[in-house]
Amino acid sequence: MCGIHAAISASADGPISSTLERRLRRRGPDHLGCVKASLDHGDKRLFLSFTSTVLSLRGDHVARQPLVDEATGSVLCWNGEAWKLGGQPIQGNDGEAVLSELSAASRRGPGKDDGDGVLDALRAIEGPFAFIYFDKPAERVYYGRDRLGRRSLLVKPRDTFSLSSVAESPAAGWVEVEADGCYVLEFDASSLSAELTPTRYDWVQDDDALVSSIGVFNAATPVRNVKLTRQSPSVAQLRHHLTESLQLRVLQVPVPPRASPSDARIAILFSGGLDCTVLARLTSDILPPDQTIDVLNVAFENPRIAAQHRGATQADLYELCPDRITGRKSFAELSEVCPQRRWRLVTVNVPFSLTSSHRSEVVDLIYPHNTEMDLSIAYALYFAARGEGACQESPSSEPRPYITPARVLLSGLGADELFGGYIRHATTFSRQGYTGLIDELKLDVSRLGKRNLGRDDRVMAHWEREVRLPYLDEGLAKWAIELPVWEKCDFENRGADGDVEPGKRVLRLLAEELGMSSVAGEKKRAIQFGARTARMGSGKVKGTTLISW
Repeated sequence: MCGIHAAISASADGPISSTLERRLRRRGPDHLGCVKASLDHGDKRLFLSFTSTVLSLRGDHVARQPLVDEATGSVLCWNGEAWKLGGQPIQGNDGEAVLSELSAASRRGPGKDDGDGVLDALRAIEGPFAFIYFDKPAERVYYGRDRLGRRSLLVKPRDTFSLSSVAESPAAGWVEVEADGCYVLEFDASSLSAELTPTRYDWVQDDDALVSSIGVFNAATPVRNVKLTRQSPSVAQLRHHLTESLQLRVLQVPVPPRASPSDARIAILFSGGLDCTVLARLTSDILPPDQTIDVLNVAFENPRIAAQHRGATQADLYELCPDRITGRKSFAELSEVCPQRRWRLVTVNVPFSLTSSHRSEVVDLIYPHNTEMDLSIAYALYFAARGEGACQESPSSEPRPYITPARVLLSGLGADELFGGYIRHATTFSRQGYTGLIDELKLDVSRLGKRNLGRDDRVMAHWEREVRLPYLDEGLAKWAIELPVWEKCDFENRGADGDVEPGKRVLRLLAEELGMSSVAGEKKRAIQFGARTARMGSGKVKGTTLISW
């Protein structure tokens, strides 16, 4: 995880603002670097400045950014994780591997069908990332977000063309870079005389049918009623894909600073619900037995709810939060099913006064998202990622003050969109059948980068941690997109004795296979209602209401 920034202008700008530097440093505390360059065409000169901060999680050393190719002077600002290049796993530091591939592609010149070799190299990357690459010999700047938009990148196309992982303030005029391809700025005498305008190139050429440039959504409808059961092939396939995804994300994570080898390197955002608990259960199968796993459960003091429970103490209000109740129950089941694993349940309790004192910071971080729903979701993610509260190593142990040392967070985001977990999916099926459900799922997957991922990345990376999304691994997402809908959810067969819920039924059946029968039956609950961050001021406020800056 890193913070990246670039500024391109006709004048030699000074350093970035102190606020922006502070926020970039929060994303990457291990190193701050800056590289400057210039381009000349006749009497025209363009100044380029690149800044990176580094949270070191790959390789055996801190890869100081911005990364510079000594042979050509090309510059890479890299934020994310490249798990594979051209289908092959990366050994060592991924940013250095990506720069090597891009520099080699630039030297080779045109790629497939006389196209851009650098674009071909970028298209071969698998993993969550945002990047800025200055190809100095070609006098081009490439930038973008991965196919799903799992990392944040903002752009401000004014006199100084700027790119950044995060904004300094909502008044600065930033907008989110769309996760719809790679953007290229070409510099020549004519472009230096006009406003810089990027050209967009698709992540996948000549295939408009792909959803998020990953796979073609399976639009087939069943000719007969097919019941989804534990013997259905998709259950075993999901376990395989999810295990492969998790292995990339939880193995070889370095020991965090000031931690022992047995301390937690991985923490899981843990409501106690289906998605996150399956991740916890499978992660326990993958990690060495001596590594602790932290599960982070957040609960808020909500004045509106407090007014409904007169006489309840502040501690009572936290324990009454739906996600705290579910979290404790699922933690007990994890402890029973995986008794040799050292778990830590980290209960993060957030007083209303603390929420209020951090409001302006959270509002700035979610920008350009700007609704009450954005804010209520962000509060929960922001304080959960902070990881500060009390921990218990068993359901019966005494809690003690604790801050998780883990620098890698796992999130269950994406499971609802891929496998039909929202209430509206059931509603759509009841009204429009399989055709309507397929359209709704396809829409949900295609807009993940726009609605959720950039915002969530900015909020959680603020605490010097990197969030990883196992359900949104390219291989798993492609498999899920191309899977028939009746192999994912089963709204045609609901309510029978002994059946688990139809929404995300493939994942519920996997939970049963893993010995988590209680978790398999958990109903979907939105994070803002589970943690009680919704409508903290008034019950009449709508989620679509714009927040006041």
